[in-house]
Amino acid sequence: MTDLTGAIVLGEHQYGKAENRVVRIYRDTPRHEIRDVSVSTCLRGDFSAAHLAGDQSSVLPTDTQKQTAYSYAKEKGLDSIEEYGLTLARHFVDDVAPVVGARIEIEEYAWQRAVVDGAEHDHTWVRKGEEVRTAAITVDADGTWVVGGLKDLVILKSTGSEFFGFLKDEYTILEETHDRVMATSLVVQWRFVTTDVDWNSVYAGIKEQIVATFATVHSLALQQTLYEIGKAILERYPVLAEVRLSAPNKHHFAHDLARFGVENDNEVFHAADRPYGLIQATVQRSDAPDPGPAWSAYAGWLS
Repeated sequence: MTDLTGAIVLGEHQYGKAENRVVRIYRDTPRHEIRDVSVSTCLRGDFSAAHLAGDQSSVLPTDTQKQTAYSYAKEKGLDSIEEYGLTLARHFVDDVAPVVGARIEIEEYAWQRAVVDGAEHDHTWVRKGEEVRTAAITVDADGTWVVGGLKDLVILKSTGSEFFGFLKDEYTILEETHDRVMATSLVVQWRFVTTDVDWNSVYAGIKEQIVATFATVHSLALQQTLYEIGKAILERYPVLAEVRLSAPNKHHFAHDLARFGVENDNEVFHAADRPYGLIQATVQRSDAPDPGPAWSAYAGWLS
């Protein structure tokens, strides 16, 4: 066994306040508006004295970061999570001397208006069960990076999907199919090359494109579908450099009804949640600029 004798030193480090739940109600008119987000702030710089000697003189408390996130929801507004995140990140980098970089990660939870007597109610909502919108903003001395996204977009189509011609060995028992249910819970993230963006409009358009491509592409593999989704997004939005996609294959197996003398022509399925195939891909432009720290996450940094 080889013994290591090199000096012990502090490596990369960062700190912040994770998962601040901020709800902003706009009450300027009788018809209120709601934004519901989880905000994680992360500061980067030389905070070695805190680690090595317990010296907090360069440390902006995580509680201060939390209070800033809440106050900025009123002071600066929360119209889009991308713009809100940019404002927070720029504040920490520009106004807090020891901070040389900031990472803001945000999830947004959607609400829809309650319908009362056939009309949308002005100040009551019901939680929507669709996807969670996400954003990750990084600001440092070298630039600004914005990654938009969504997660938990559960989507299924009952036909228009095949899986055949795959590699087989002595452990392969999976049967080929030319007509299967394809279902997944999509995570999609996209990297912008500019901050001059109508954030809410682009988000709505990307979600629309994801759903339309999933529905209309006759899929020979989930991998193919992911590529076509990424390609369609990039074709539609020149402000994007790359798209990253992750899709667990939510398997639906035709249940054996023959033992009961009942025909099952792809009509009754067992939905299996584990184990599952996990398909991931990046679709990018050949001239995409270097991502820098765009994908250097705070949440899950050590995973």
